[in-house]
Amino acid sequence: MKIKQLSMMIAAVAVSASAFAANPKLGIVYDAGGKFDKSFNQSAFEGATRFKKDTGINFIEVQASSDTQAEQVLRGLARKKLDLIASIGFAQTQAVQKVAKEFPNVRFVLIDGVAQGNNVNSVTFKEEEGSYLVGVAAALASKSKKLGFIGGIDIPLIRTFACGYSQGAKATDKGATIVQNMVGTTSAAWNDPAKGGELARSQFERGVDVVFAVAGGSGMGTLQMAKEKGKLAIGVDSNQNALYPGTMLTSMVKRVDNAVYDSFTAMKNGTWKGGITAKGIKEGGVDWALDANNRKLITPDIEKKVLGARKDIIDGKIKVIDIRSGTACPV
Repeated sequence: MKIKQLSMMIAAVAVSASAFAANPKLGIVYDAGGKFDKSFNQSAFEGATRFKKDTGINFIEVQASSDTQAEQVLRGLARKKLDLIASIGFAQTQAVQKVAKEFPNVRFVLIDGVAQGNNVNSVTFKEEEGSYLVGVAAALASKSKKLGFIGGIDIPLIRTFACGYSQGAKATDKGATIVQNMVGTTSAAWNDPAKGGELARSQFERGVDVVFAVAGGSGMGTLQMAKEKGKLAIGVDSNQNALYPGTMLTSMVKRVDNAVYDSFTAMKNGTWKGGITAKGIKEGGVDWALDANNRKLITPDIEKKVLGARKDIIDGKIKVIDIRSGTACPV
């Protein structure tokens, strides 16, 4: 009996070990925003592409146009016996949890959401910290003291961005006000640049002179409208400063590319683990972007104060409230 149990244990270990290969079969599923949204999905694509360039290991890529389709796509990839599938975006949370349970020998990395399962690694970001930094920059750059925020859908994740932005702005200028709008209520809200532009126009007409767009592909319309109206805009997820130099004050960078690259690398090296990985400023998960494209907009005073806030967050002197913990936004 003991010999039989030992044999079963060895077999189980062998199955587990076989999932870690020097040449793993990898997949990536983009959400409704699309692969080239110049934001979240594109950052994931860039991370996977960098991994391919560095290792020569290819990956299968698919886009899920809806939450329902995400489950079908994930199941289809799992049936191909991939070693690891990267699911991009919180909208795939339920799909990952369900499909991961059906295919326990396939590993999943969920970017920006939390799903249960020993074969799932959920990578989350401390968006409130990065948003705090760009809030500081926005308050210092604004002449009207009216700041704008345009989100995709009114959900906890997007409210976290908005709250962090407000905390940074209010800590810098108590007289600052923040005007907030959401693009829509369905997954289509992430890919509607026309609506993103309309909301930005309305905010500018109300006196807003700096707007933070957290709306996936819809945010492209917001950034373009800021360019047309001679206002300042803040990008998100990827470094979007190069899109409209002279208009982009900065970008709240969310290193989705690193999250995908690191997960693929861990799978290749046999160090991949399930669980939850949270990445803030200290962990290299979020930050603000300063480069040649926005250098002229960032004055020495803005740079000094943003870097000071950045250091204080890392050192624990500034505690940015994460409203997902159940705490109400303090500002």
